[in-house]
Amino acid sequence: MIAFVSGPVAALAPDSAVVEVAGIGIAVQCTPNTLSGLRMGHPAKLATSLVVREDSLTLYGFVDDDERGTFELLQTASGVGPRLAQAMLAVHTPDALRRAVASGDEKALMAVPGIGKKGAQKLLLEFKDRLGAPIGTSTGIGAPVSTGWRDQLHAALIGLGYATREADEAVSAVAPQAEAAEGTPEVGRLLKAALQSLNRAR
Repeated sequence: MIAFVSGPVAALAPDSAVVEVAGIGIAVQCTPNTLSGLRMGHPAKLATSLVVREDSLTLYGFVDDDERGTFELLQTASGVGPRLAQAMLAVHTPDALRRAVASGDEKALMAVPGIGKKGAQKLLLEFKDRLGAPIGTSTGIGAPVSTGWRDQLHAALIGLGYATREADEAVSAVAPQAEAAEGTPEVGRLLKAALQSLNRAR
């Protein structure tokens, strides 16, 4: 198992990063939260989880071991694959998920794309004795996406190499979409919309 990758960031995309390790570019699937902390050419160390399928090997990257452990634990529930587990961590931190499960907060889970009311109820039952109690309150990377989607989106765009002015304009362009969304704005979707607006402006 590849426990982590460490090296300079060689490339950034809306849902992945390439980290150079011993002259080899390792592609790692990441949440917008994790990507927002990466910078082109700067060193990075990501905890990783390798998902093996018959036709693919996919490496998922995380800001720390807690996030990786939660990602792997989420997949022990029936119907939860790596993409849904990653989507859950794109919307909520591990601690936010633990709080949601501990308090039986269906709406928090329903804020994740792909999870409806029945699915949320089922997951609350399955995770009740698995995720454990919240560890503490965290800020910055790992804070709930619902608090400060603008900052996270802006940081992700800067990380992708856009100028501050371009990032400001892109955030403003997608603000109506974010404010019209029900529940928590999905930063990954907003990032794609922001990139489209920047491409049109060029």
